[in-house]
Amino acid sequence: MNRHAPVSRVINLIAGESQRLWTVDAADARQWLLEGDTDRVLGIGGSFALVAQDGERVVLARSLDRPMRYFLAKSVDGPALIVAERIDEIARELARRGWADQFHPSYTRMVPAHHVTTLRLIGCPDPNPVHRRFFDPSRATSGTDLDLVGRRYVEAVYSELRQWLAVQDPRAPIGVPFSGGIDSGAILLSLHALLLNEGHSPARLKAFTLSVDGGGDDARQAREFLRRTDLEMLGESIDVSSSVLDPLRAVAVIEDYKRRDVECAAVNLALLGGIRERYPDWRLLVDGDGGDENLKDYPIEENSELTIRSVVNNRMLYQEGWGVESIKHSLTYSGGYSRGCVRSHACARECGFETYSPFTRPSVIAVAEGVPFAALTDGSHDRLYALKGEIVSRGVRSVLGLEMPVFPKRRFQDGALSTGQAAKLFPQSEARYRSHFETLHTAVV
Repeated sequence: MNRHAPVSRVINLIAGESQRLWTVDAADARQWLLEGDTDRVLGIGGSFALVAQDGERVVLARSLDRPMRYFLAKSVDGPALIVAERIDEIARELARRGWADQFHPSYTRMVPAHHVTTLRLIGCPDPNPVHRRFFDPSRATSGTDLDLVGRRYVEAVYSELRQWLAVQDPRAPIGVPFSGGIDSGAILLSLHALLLNEGHSPARLKAFTLSVDGGGDDARQAREFLRRTDLEMLGESIDVSSSVLDPLRAVAVIEDYKRRDVECAAVNLALLGGIRERYPDWRLLVDGDGGDENLKDYPIEENSELTIRSVVNNRMLYQEGWGVESIKHSLTYSGGYSRGCVRSHACARECGFETYSPFTRPSVIAVAEGVPFAALTDGSHDRLYALKGEIVSRGVRSVLGLEMPVFPKRRFQDGALSTGQAAKLFPQSEARYRSHFETLHTAVV
């Protein structure tokens, strides 16, 4: 093989119809990638995972809400770059072409969100990719007036929802996976107001809440939220048996083994499966994914690698992880919400839904990054955890004229189940999930 042979082919397994572009067509977006026009890339509305090629140079970029993976294979004709959403898609393509012996899950790479990734595939050895940031919001610039911060944040959410709604079928029903928490609550209230303001029937909207074995605090919380906001007519409970919760199936769907992600995916699959069984033709779901990441609402005490200083002082830590230049950056999974976006996207795809969250859009994240978290919290965990409810509830009051109930945070898998049930239903050792994941990907090839 010529050591300096250019890339022989790019095998793009991401379906063109899966791109959800609102403001530009895919051809123009790919040209912007090749030109390195990061301002225009940032301005791409919608959800995308794009590949562009110019000779030996291949450029890739994705929005935060969806995965995009690649694998460099070697053949007698030269290198071949395989691009896909899923690891198993890459494995099957390698096997189909007789290259199965080159595969291992850890050899796949995730394109980091908010970056244009450039590969120059010239043969052995291929240089490392270059990542050029296209989204770099200013930090801690908004001041400490929480009324103003909340108004800007909810205005950005509402604006993104308005753009999304404008490109949807006006007859299509819209579902909100709903716990009555801060994020799903803000989404439901914003969507309801938006439908009325745009002249659409609010009857298009439903709030779907999961209850396992008739229990779970989320069901009670959701009912109370809807009662207090006079939206009880939107609520619908999806009741399932705990026997449908299958964490090993969740491992296969999300192609991951982190315990919290697997548990969340297992209950999410139960919710989506229940909706699908009841409504065979339902397509659109709008969720609150990314809201916790934006306003840093995770229990720091559960992660020994984190301190409040690292959380409030690192740019987009929960969205991007430690960053592509850091030692702790995962090449296979990227970092931060990249794992969460796979969990949401893969479960929705498995059950035939199209999902959207305005919290993952740059305009909303930019407002959140402008919050002076360090000044507002002064090193206090409790102040940090209370901040999200203050910001969002004030924003809802200012923008929508509504009083939004704020309840204590809980994880999806904890809220859908009776107290203590999660520990009985799910293995508490990550090793069990990791070994199953490895078995799955051995079987693929």
